[in-house]
Amino acid sequence: MQIFGVDIGGSGIKGAPVDLDKGDLAQERHKILTPHPATPDGVADGVKQVVDHFGWTGPVGVTFPGVVTDGATIRTAANVDAGWIDTDARALLGERLGGLPVTVVNDADAAGVAEMHFGAGRGRQGTVILLTFGTGIGSALFVDGVLVPNTELGHLELDGHDAEKRASSKAREDHDLSWEHWAEHRVRKYLAHVEMLFSPELFIIGGGVSRKAHKFLPHIEGIKAEIVPAQLQNNAGIVGAAMRAAGH
Repeated sequence: MQIFGVDIGGSGIKGAPVDLDKGDLAQERHKILTPHPATPDGVADGVKQVVDHFGWTGPVGVTFPGVVTDGATIRTAANVDAGWIDTDARALLGERLGGLPVTVVNDADAAGVAEMHFGAGRGRQGTVILLTFGTGIGSALFVDGVLVPNTELGHLELDGHDAEKRASSKAREDHDLSWEHWAEHRVRKYLAHVEMLFSPELFIIGGGVSRKAHKFLPHIEGIKAEIVPAQLQNNAGIVGAAMRAAGH
C-alpha cells in the first residue's frame, strides 16, 4: 500500500510516495526550499509543487513544525511565519491540492511514529524520546509505544534561551561550532536536562544530523539513557506522515 507523505521543515519541503508495508520511500523524494517568509499560502504552494511532481491523486499526510490539534489546526509556529497560528491547515492544503484528503501532524511526532514502528524504537517499551535536530529541535515522547503528542521539548529553557536556539543543528552552523564542541557543550547539556525531566530508557536522534551520527554521538557522555540515531534518518517524517494519513 502506498500513501504520499510530505515533511514541511524550516529550510525545506520534501515528499514522496511511501510503501507502508516496508516503511520506506517508494520513489526518490522530491525537495524544494521552504519559502521565506514561510506563510501559509507560500508553504501550501510548495506542498502542491512537491505533490504535483509525482502526479499524485490519493491521500496525503503532511507534517508541520509546530503544535497541531485535531489533525488540522496549527497552534504554534516557531520556525515558520506566525500567520500559521490558528490556521486550519487541513482545509488549506486540501483546497490547494484540489480536494485530496489531507492529514496534518506535528513533524517530530510523525518521525517518532515511523521510528517506533519501523526503525530504532521498534519493540521498545518504557519511555522513549525522539529528538529531531534541524532548524529547530522537535520532540516525540512515547510511553510503552503510545505517543504523547505535541511535546515541543525544543522550547525548554537552556542557558536562558529556548533550547533549540542553543542546541539545534542550525545553532551549530550559525555559531560555526565543531561537531565535537556542539555535542559536548550543547547537545549533552540539553539531553541531560530532558533526561532529568523524563528519565527515558532511549533517546533516538533524528533530523538531518542523524546521517552524521558518527561525528557527534561518540562525544556525548554522562547520559544514562541509550542514545541511537534514527534508522529512517531524515525520511522518518515523510514515512510517519504517510502512516498517519493511512490511519496508523
